[in-house]
Amino acid sequence: MVSTPTTNLTVAVAGVAGLAVVVGAIWFGMGDAQSLPAENQSSVVVSALDASIRVHVSGAVASPGVVKLATGAIVADAVRAAGGATPSADLTAINLASIVRGGERILVPDTNPSAVNAAPTPNAGIDLNLSSVSDLEGLPGVGPVLAKRIVDFREEHGAFSTVEDLLDVPGIGEAKLALMRDAISHP
Repeated sequence: MVSTPTTNLTVAVAGVAGLAVVVGAIWFGMGDAQSLPAENQSSVVVSALDASIRVHVSGAVASPGVVKLATGAIVADAVRAAGGATPSADLTAINLASIVRGGERILVPDTNPSAVNAAPTPNAGIDLNLSSVSDLEGLPGVGPVLAKRIVDFREEHGAFSTVEDLLDVPGIGEAKLALMRDAISHP
């Protein structure tokens, strides 16, 4: 094949156009990620992959309750998600670097002697007979609809006497129960 100036020019223009498309795609793709604050970047990835867990944070935090975290989050992330520690929190009493599991309860002790501190227990779990809808959402595989069904079932039929009683709640089968079992403290 004989190289001509027109052929060389056509190849060069096509190469530059292709490079412009690649650079533009990279530029616009990176621009979106960089425009998000750092704390929002992980939540975007989490919601896209739905790789999240829920844990119950209680004690000396600004907003105790069930929080949603990325899988692999640590206790410090859970405390931060619950609004941060109060000024009287005793953060030296807990391992802030410990990885949390879905359904776990994290108690942040209070140094104030008048504050009521339950003795911390490893993975205290969620009490089926006392937990609210939002607390039950801390169970693995349980969202707001299923949590409401559990509370409605409990109100209609009375307290759960065994964990297996959950199988009577519509939407809970053996597989779902197996996911939740380790996060339940009572019955």
